[in-house]
Amino acid sequence: MIQKVLRVGSSAAVTIPKRSLAALRLKIGDRVSVDIDVKRRTFVVSPNTSLSAEDHKIARLTANFVRRYGKDLRELARK
Repeated sequence: MIQKVLRVGSSAAVTIPKRSLAALRLKIGDRVSVDIDVKRRTFVVSPNTSLSAEDHKIARLTANFVRRYGKDLRELARK
């Protein structure tokens, strides 16, 4: 498929057709990884599967919360 490079402010963008988004299971707002091969003059866009530092912090805080209050949470779930 041929796409056009568009100006977006002082940057550039290439649109991703709806069908391609669906095939990659991406939606507007998702983070993607862009890998560039300068030698071949190509780039690959793929779903970002790694967690950000913020995501790691939230996961750590959640795990600590569950570890600390797990018994109480299970008790509340029974009521």
